[in-house]
Amino acid sequence: MKLLLSAHLPLLPLESLRPCWSEPGLYAVTDKGIVVSMSMEASQTGVKLGMRSGGVMAVSPDTAILERDLAKEDLALNAIATAMMQYTPEVTFQPDFSVLLEVSASLALFRGPHALCARVTKSIEALGFTVRLGAAPTAEGAWLLARSARMKSVVFRRRVLSVATMQQRLDLLPCALVPAAVTFHDWLSDIGAKRIGALRRLPRAGLLRRTSKELLAALDRAYGEAPEMHEWIKPPLHFSARIETFDRVENAEALLHGATGLILQLVGWLASLQRAVRVFTLALEHERGHCAIAPTVLEVALAEPVWHEAHLLRLLKERLAKTILERPVIALRLDAVKIESMLPPNASLFPEPGGSPQDYARLLELLTARLGADNVLVPADLEDYRPEVCNAWMPATAKRPKTQIEEILEGRPFWLLPKPIRLLMRDERPFYVSPLKIIDGPERLEAGWWNDQVAARDYYIAQAANAACYWIYFERVAEDPRWYLHGLFA
Repeated sequence: MKLLLSAHLPLLPLESLRPCWSEPGLYAVTDKGIVVSMSMEASQTGVKLGMRSGGVMAVSPDTAILERDLAKEDLALNAIATAMMQYTPEVTFQPDFSVLLEVSASLALFRGPHALCARVTKSIEALGFTVRLGAAPTAEGAWLLARSARMKSVVFRRRVLSVATMQQRLDLLPCALVPAAVTFHDWLSDIGAKRIGALRRLPRAGLLRRTSKELLAALDRAYGEAPEMHEWIKPPLHFSARIETFDRVENAEALLHGATGLILQLVGWLASLQRAVRVFTLALEHERGHCAIAPTVLEVALAEPVWHEAHLLRLLKERLAKTILERPVIALRLDAVKIESMLPPNASLFPEPGGSPQDYARLLELLTARLGADNVLVPADLEDYRPEVCNAWMPATAKRPKTQIEEILEGRPFWLLPKPIRLLMRDERPFYVSPLKIIDGPERLEAGWWNDQVAARDYYIAQAANAACYWIYFERVAEDPRWYLHGLFA
């Protein structure tokens, strides 16, 4: 069944300047001296829509008057639309601060309309905006339901809204919600057609003569009696998003609210392109002027490509917790530096014992974010046969190079001594704790001639009297050839 969600943002002019997670207070937003939006606290003191600035000061002197910023409103709508692409690729704008989502194909993925609506609401609130959701089989119907003061959210009972149920709910809405009916409000009130249901019961021919084609066309679209056409938003090829902090922030952890909004946009963008991020940066922009300094850039590298919101936020939270700000922050910018295709899901029937490779990668990423890249290392085989050279270490989040000698290295011990120990000889046998018995070998090694560090050795696996196994070698070209202990087998 077809289902569309309309996300209406009733406080966008205010919350584009003061997000809903900001400190509550008395605020009113004016456009050319007329109040177009206000906080709940301001409305409780007598501030009303359409009131002039002077009237606001008269009834509520403590109310802060903010000038409307259309550019910030556009940025906010674009940010919300981008974040919503994690739920469906079909997203577009609607009038009166609304965003439309076609979610018919997404219901099974997100476990039904209840769960999907809850996730959409949570994501938009995390971006800093109050939202009212309307859901219906038509876009116009969903938009009208979302803007209704009586229906702040659509309540799904036992099933998704059908066309018949949608029409019953639309019949109860006031005609003033339909923009094309505003011009005829007085006439409709005089004849008793205050609700859309009463308006639709009027003779169509007479209604067309008295009103307009636009009004009838809007009602037909809302009730599913006329087709709707939409131009869905196309995501950009590169991701870069910026947000101002609204206040001078001096503690890095306090930036998490703004960073969460940027991560939500990144997740939506990745999902729309079926991509995953391996490296991204968060630039912390400082105050401008004669004391300006370059932004503080936090780079987050991941062991595997990721597109999940929770994982990205967890890593970023760890990095912010470690960051000490030299100057206050006034804006954040998030850039996707390296992206790759999404990895296919694991098709195995049974989970990996002790966790999946993805779980291991997430653990390494979390430790790296918490401890720093230089403090979390993993083995990295290099293209050299000498054990002390090829058994190197590298940052856990760096991409491990593939080598051609890995099969040869499988028979070697994992733990090597920092420096080989010269062994004693007893009865013409190497001695370490007890006489050593050769049980495997030799593995002949000749390398290092290209840099004057020649190594000519015969490696053996030897066993002591207590059954412990050691990796020893005989140095063949030294002035005084001797046996050495180089590694231990677990």
